[in-house]
Amino acid sequence: MNRINPAKLHHSKWTAVKPMNREKHFLVSEIEFDEEGSVISCKLEAVLSKNEYLIDWTELKSQEQWLQGWK
Repeated sequence: MNRINPAKLHHSKWTAVKPMNREKHFLVSEIEFDEEGSVISCKLEAVLSKNEYLIDWTELKSQEQWLQGWK
């Protein structure tokens, strides 16, 4: 399980374990917090294609789906 600090999530780098559409490397481009400091939404941007995807930020904790950094 990847350990993630929500406050340091913005601009973090991620590698998809199973790339789709040749998209493997991603940056967290946008994070939205509520009044209590909890993450509401997380947007990933593919480095190669610049496509953006809204995901549940807790999915990044799964090492079966995501690796921290660019590998």
